[in-house]
Amino acid sequence: MELERAPKIRTLADQAFEKIVSAIVTGDLPPGSRISEPGLARALGISRGPLREAIRRLEGGKLVTRTPHVGARVVSLAPQELVEVYFVREALEGMACRLATERMSDDELDHLEAKLNQHARFLEQADGMAYFQQSADQDFHFLIARGSRNQRLSELLCGELYYLVRIYRYRTSVQPGRAREALGEHRRILEAMRRRDTGRAEELMREHIAIARGKVTTEKTPAQHDAA
Repeated sequence: MELERAPKIRTLADQAFEKIVSAIVTGDLPPGSRISEPGLARALGISRGPLREAIRRLEGGKLVTRTPHVGARVVSLAPQELVEVYFVREALEGMACRLATERMSDDELDHLEAKLNQHARFLEQADGMAYFQQSADQDFHFLIARGSRNQRLSELLCGELYYLVRIYRYRTSVQPGRAREALGEHRRILEAMRRRDTGRAEELMREHIAIARGKVTTEKTPAQHDAA
């Protein structure tokens, strides 16, 4: 049994980073919007120092871009750029799922199933109109990427690409019932992983991302839930 890790101390910059990421993902700070440091500092109740550190982290994660004499803005992807991101995601997450199927322990797969059950309860509370939207350690895709035990792959999927995709994942499901469909797709992926069927697990993950890509590229207005 692994020893419990000491809880990480969250600095003001950490807290500001998480709150700004949440605002970007949910659309409170929509793509292309200008970031006002004085306004954000007041809204978050912190000084400009921790806020600037958080914004530098957002720039590093490609969620925020800075233009000389203009300032910082939330990233905004052109349709073709977004399609390219999702093709990259499909290939990398398919590979991560294949590796995780080989390398995750039964206990880890039990933990993944527990998370999906938690997502299902959330879905029932939301009357089927929202998927679980929470921190990375609760995220199905994030946990599988970590479970691949491939550091480079994990860094790609859990770093810049993860946060960038989250913005658009939150906005994908404009069609009724998509949240339940996404949960079902997650469960089928997990079933293949439990069978240690690497080929089928990778195939199902790639299909899941392809469906999400189709939703993103046809999406017209912001939805109120995460669908992939």
